[in-house]
Amino acid sequence: MEFVRSERIHLKSHQELNERWIQNLIASDPTILGLGELVLRDKERVQPRAGRLDLLLQDLEMKRYEVEIQLGATDEAHIIRTIEYWDIERKRYPQYEHCAVLIAEDITSRFLNVVALFNGAIPLIALQMQALKVGSHTTLVFTKVMDELSRGVVDDDEDAKAAPTDRSYWEKRGTKSTVKLADEMLSIAREIEPSLELKYNKFYIGLSKDGQPFNFAIFRPKKSWLNFEVKLPRTDEVDTKIEKAGIEALEYATRWGAYRLSLHESDIAKNHELLKELMQAAYQNRTS
Repeated sequence: MEFVRSERIHLKSHQELNERWIQNLIASDPTILGLGELVLRDKERVQPRAGRLDLLLQDLEMKRYEVEIQLGATDEAHIIRTIEYWDIERKRYPQYEHCAVLIAEDITSRFLNVVALFNGAIPLIALQMQALKVGSHTTLVFTKVMDELSRGVVDDDEDAKAAPTDRSYWEKRGTKSTVKLADEMLSIAREIEPSLELKYNKFYIGLSKDGQPFNFAIFRPKKSWLNFEVKLPRTDEVDTKIEKAGIEALEYATRWGAYRLSLHESDIAKNHELLKELMQAAYQNRTS
């Protein structure tokens, strides 16, 4: 392959590649941010008594991202504006999950120190943006330098809130056949930890160990398939393994840090070892 050296472009001082150009580029293909399968909901969204939100994006899980773009280095005004727009949108549309996103050419250490004080109370992602000239082409590279605080696994507290149900509840919500798929997945999980049991809750079928919630994986039987969620950091290696196995992967659950897979009976039969490998990794993460 032929190597071509890239040249850094400083957008703040560039006459043509301005903030509007970046905004339109992201709006035409929000996936370039590297935050998953996002779609554009609005651009230059008017905020009551607070200016305009650069971009409003949304993922397949109905999570919304309030995006503010800044050329040059981060400053206090843009940090406040980003948080303010996030707060306005979450109050106007509480039925959605919301996350603030600040994009800047230079994410300063001062910014990181300040934001770290309230990261966890405010879901905030910081993306450092670089414009590069490669030959006669121009490209943008987005690097995540701060992620929103990762939520823990569904644990004791969640199980306490989720009203307990029984097997018949899920056989009606899904089918007897798809609940049996959860049984098959439990059999695989027991190859890792023999004492595991299924725990039936209103919103999911979890796992328990010695009578206590132990949810490194959860299951949601549907009418014709099983929704399988396993808590693992997203990596290219795992993505490739799932793709090669031919398993239908639903959108990665960023909020919970979990893969969501659609499993049919044939998927479990053909991919026993891969499913065990995924649960083994999630189990080790849970116990480490």
